[in-house]
Amino acid sequence: MCGIFGIRAPERDNARLTYFGLHALQHRGQESAGIAVCDEGRLYGLRDMGLVTQVFNEQSLRGLHGQLAIGHCRYSTTGGSHWENSQPLVLRGRERTVALAHNGNLTNVEELREELARQHVRLSTSSDSEIVAAMIANDERPLEEAVAATMSRLVGAYSIVALAESKLLAFRDPHGIRPLCFGRLDDDWVVASESCALDLIGAKLEREIEPGELVIIDDDGCRQVQAVKPAEHPALCIFELFYLARPDSRLLDVEVHGARVRMGEILAAESPVEADLVMPIPDSGTPAAIGFSRGSGIPFSEGLIKNRYVGRTFIEPDQKLREQGVRLKFNPLDEVAGKRVVVVDDSIVRGSTTRKIVVMLFDAGATEVHVRISSPPVVFPCFYGIDFGDADQLIAGKKSVEEVRRHIGATSLAHLSLEGLQKASQRPATSFCRACLDGEYPTPIPAGGKLIKLRLEKTAESRPAARA
Repeated sequence: MCGIFGIRAPERDNARLTYFGLHALQHRGQESAGIAVCDEGRLYGLRDMGLVTQVFNEQSLRGLHGQLAIGHCRYSTTGGSHWENSQPLVLRGRERTVALAHNGNLTNVEELREELARQHVRLSTSSDSEIVAAMIANDERPLEEAVAATMSRLVGAYSIVALAESKLLAFRDPHGIRPLCFGRLDDDWVVASESCALDLIGAKLEREIEPGELVIIDDDGCRQVQAVKPAEHPALCIFELFYLARPDSRLLDVEVHGARVRMGEILAAESPVEADLVMPIPDSGTPAAIGFSRGSGIPFSEGLIKNRYVGRTFIEPDQKLREQGVRLKFNPLDEVAGKRVVVVDDSIVRGSTTRKIVVMLFDAGATEVHVRISSPPVVFPCFYGIDFGDADQLIAGKKSVEEVRRHIGATSLAHLSLEGLQKASQRPATSFCRACLDGEYPTPIPAGGKLIKLRLEKTAESRPAARA
């Protein structure tokens, strides 16, 4: 997941604009945040644990002056949730200094770390992102060639923004698994994970960066080169479409909100039910619940009030915090008492959140709780940047739909079909990575079919002390 942002605007307050851009991308990661700037060729930055508003204030933003800036909000999928893995990384190599922010997950990190070790390049984090920065920083070729050579060696998912040699660089893996777009703010250039970040600062979306493309932004303007050959078929993560991306973003020139409403409409046709009201699990289930209500004719109503000062429970770094977050996050309304309710959500991954919500609704007096999910069952692990790298973490990987229904305690449970999901996207199946749903991976996957998040982690004793 993670959110990344970059801007080159010599006459503007780039750190502040990056701060606001990261606000728009905060849904992509809540563990840490950071901004790096380039000031007359000198790279420096600030990063720390916490939300964007916790890491930065007026004083710290005034201290980040530069003609170029990049930013990052982190959701950990390789390496633990501690300070040294926060980004953007600023790495000084033999050939150049590089600041880098990465969204995605590499699957050949062990091989690349061994290569760097043979070159006597020392790494100080357990993040795969540092590997990319080190490869570019220690490559003796000109910058553009060094980036292209690095891209050719990476396997997995990467959308990256970087600063080096007074240039803003943005590049994407040959499959385009994680999103990345760029736009214009008058005569200046902006790069972001999602178009909603461009909207927030008043920039106009130009287009998405193509798979395998490298964008170079410097004094001469914006230039794009096909750094590595794109894959035969693009493979944007379909999880972005039904869960991760903000509804006001555009992916593959499709508005995410509209696609999710269509998912709900198709779900109502595929899995009808007699009920008194349709309600979402807010906020991620709201567009599909609107669609389900339209498609079924059952009135839409809010049945749960969400505490919006609690973050997304799915992306908390461990299960104990997820479970605590569910109890803090939702409270049912009297509206559900005596009613047969249809509860619409975008996905069931581990099942813990849904089970607690079903219990809440029955405790609040609902007579029936019918759960409808606007995606197919998530049954295969993800190796490209979503935090379920092991099928054992997935409830649908171990249980049938009926067994999951019994586990969560619902009156009935139904999922949108894969064909229905694809129809709602208005794009062909060959546009997406659907591996978590159908097991067809666009790249080679780790041996054993598992990706251990902390496989590169140092022992607690060998890590630097935590920052205050």
